[in-house]
Amino acid sequence: MKDVIIGIDAGTSVIKSVAFTLEGKQLAHCAIANSYDTVAGGGVEQDPIRTWKDTVNTLKGLHERIPNLSERVAAISVTGQGDGTWLIDSDGLPVGGGWLWLDARAGALVEEFQRGPHQRARFELTGTGFAACQQSAHLMWMKIHDPVALRKSSVAFHCKDWLYMNLTGERVTDPSEGCFTFGDFRTRQYSEDLLEMMDLRDCGRLLPPMLDGAQEHHALSDDAAKATGLVPGTPVILGYVDVICTALGAGLYDKDEKPGCTIIGSTGIHMNLVSGCDNVVLNPDCTGFTMLMPVEGFYSQMQSNMASTLNIDWLLDMAVGLFADQGLVRTRKELLTFIDTWLSSSIPGELIYQPYIAEAGERGPIIDSTARAGFIGLNTSHGFADLVRSVVEGLALAARDCYTAMGTVPEEIRLTGGAARSQALRQVFGNVLGTSLRTSSREEAGAAGAAMIAAVSIGHYASMDDCVAEWVSPLLGSLEAHNPDETARYDALFPAYVAARQALQPVWRQLADARSAI
Repeated sequence: MKDVIIGIDAGTSVIKSVAFTLEGKQLAHCAIANSYDTVAGGGVEQDPIRTWKDTVNTLKGLHERIPNLSERVAAISVTGQGDGTWLIDSDGLPVGGGWLWLDARAGALVEEFQRGPHQRARFELTGTGFAACQQSAHLMWMKIHDPVALRKSSVAFHCKDWLYMNLTGERVTDPSEGCFTFGDFRTRQYSEDLLEMMDLRDCGRLLPPMLDGAQEHHALSDDAAKATGLVPGTPVILGYVDVICTALGAGLYDKDEKPGCTIIGSTGIHMNLVSGCDNVVLNPDCTGFTMLMPVEGFYSQMQSNMASTLNIDWLLDMAVGLFADQGLVRTRKELLTFIDTWLSSSIPGELIYQPYIAEAGERGPIIDSTARAGFIGLNTSHGFADLVRSVVEGLALAARDCYTAMGTVPEEIRLTGGAARSQALRQVFGNVLGTSLRTSSREEAGAAGAAMIAAVSIGHYASMDDCVAEWVSPLLGSLEAHNPDETARYDALFPAYVAARQALQPVWRQLADARSAI
């Protein structure tokens, strides 16, 4: 009996395969830690071959956890980290490493384009602010600095597209990634005008056809079946980008409540659901993002912090290093168990932390490749717990900054991501945002969202609405109210957070110029 859907989620930190029943119950998962390499000049790359092998191994791991898995799989769906550029040659082999969303090499080119005559026109087409993390920026850089790689390439993928090709042999991308980078969000098609204004018409040959996985799919190839131990011909669905799949699994698609949705992951994503392209609001400063949902006529408008939990990782890794210097072994995972204790033992609103820790700078609600993290307000009375609280508050203040740029903070926000499991962290977010939060008991929202697209694609559900009613709604927890007194404290702090960001932008530029002069 075909009663299992596998969702593959190839994230920045972890690659995982998750098995669900057709009705959305999680059965098992297998995960492998991901890794990437830094390259001179701000580059960040991942090995595509290793990524495929790790994905295969997660699928093999499911065989050990689920009896008779091969015969039971009704469909496989794949999503993965967004942005980035994975060049592939005519033989289906990678041309160099896969560029990740963390890559900052194109920062100067992005800034030059933003000062030029086509900035607004590009934003009107894509609904998306221009940042160094995007494939279009990467191709602009390669055209100048590595034209040989472009000549060797026959297609420019994103991470999940590479995995889909290895699973099916097909060279396609999905509408969320395609329109986000090179398309018109209204028509769901590539834009020749956009290629022209970015001087990338000659790269148009690299853009794969867009495939809506909710409507069509391909079969698992014989080679992939042999590698994974699954049955040849099994339907394989190309999910939307991981951000959209995670939002879908976490409950953003709710036509009645119209909640916001925040993902506290490696990045921080803050989203509103929009019905109809005429209701998409394009702000004057050309920031924010518009992504297609896997439902006709619906969009996610979002602002995104380049780094969210990466800030927590950085701080804890500093502590791990200090322990190591003393010959003591502590891991980041061990220290994470103390987060709630540190938050409860420190005073709210003592410091301001700007969470711009990524080398690529920031993309929401400002686009600035020179943006850098920093603490403001330190004195000798502050200890490590205060730093931890400040970092968490900084993530929440950044979320408020993003929602404010989109209009107002929604009355209800659905929270997801690994950090959302911390009750103390949720309290900080609720108090800073001044809104009610609801979290899902769904452990793997991204893989679940991909699997939901598969469940609709293979006809198990007639519509995404029917799928949401069974996969999402029953798993939503009760509303968690914010504390008005704490919110008042953060209301007073938020203007200082914004003022600090605005005041420090010229300082960030001076620091960048000083570094480049060395």
